Amino acid sequence: MYFAGLGVYRQGARLVQDVPKYAERIGDLSDRLLTKVESMEQAVSAMVAPKRAGSAAPNPQGTRRSTSGPFEPSTPAPRDEQVRTRPEPPRIVDFIHAHLDSLYHTVLMASFVPFLVYFMLSWRDHIQPAFLHLFEGPDRVSAATSLDGIASMVRAFVVGNFMLGLLLALASTVSFWVFRLPYPMLIGPLSGFLSLVPSVGVPLALAPPLLAALTVYSTPAPYLIIVGVVALIHLLTMNLLYPKIVGQRVHLNPLVVAVALMFWSVLWGAAGLILAIPLTAGIKAVCDHVKSLERYGRLLGD
Repeated sequence: MYFAGLGVYRQGARLVQDVPKYAERIGDLSDRLLTKVESMEQAVSAMVAPKRAGSAAPNPQGTRRSTSGPFEPSTPAPRDEQVRTRPEPPRIVDFIHAHLDSLYHTVLMASFVPFLVYFMLSWRDHIQPAFLHLFEGPDRVSAATSLDGIASMVRAFVVGNFMLGLLLALASTVSFWVFRLPYPMLIGPLSGFLSLVPSVGVPLALAPPLLAALTVYSTPAPYLIIVGVVALIHLLTMNLLYPKIVGQRVHLNPLVVAVALMFWSVLWGAAGLILAIPLTAGIKAVCDHVKSLERYGRLLGD
């Protein structure tokens, strides 16, 4: 841990020194992209403008025919009406204001989490006995053992995810070192653990290596290879290793893990992916300690 931390610290210090170089590279890429977009807009405007001008039949004599009389001279439209100004793109302030409401609600909900954790821990000695007193006789024993099973399951789930993150970090670090990317010991673990984020794991895992490759590669081929390697590592890990490593630690068979991930993701989206394994394992822990539900526990178990 000491040597790994020392390596990450040294590469982080180098990264801080190289920030101006990355900023210059990103600025160059942005200028090239803007230049290409402007040239495309001009080309499209050049193609569309003649068609619009030719769609209205011009009168070479500068006159118009009246329905009730002879030719009359036409009145040219005002110049302000002839010239169409292109609408300005929305400013950053307008964009932030439009999305401020959703951001406010997200931050508001996130602010409750520390207080929720605090009260759950501080009132644990009161809530747990009070909850057990809701049951009587053998049911109270089943409820107590179910709570212990859920607690051990949560610990196993956290440890399993951490082990999977270490495996992803190692595979990513080796891959980035082979590609000769700068700071592999820094971007490898970062990309590996970001890959565990449900739904957006692949884009988040791609961001560190692609940014690190800006000062190394100038052709698109290496970027495409990096994207393919990171996506392959993510797919293999989440579809093959995740059910085996995490599923076995929470005593769920791989088939149940795969079905649970699909079911809860359809039901709750990204939150369902995060809570799929704990919820299913919690249901199994309850089934294992309730006599009438033991057959369902054996069905979910390994």
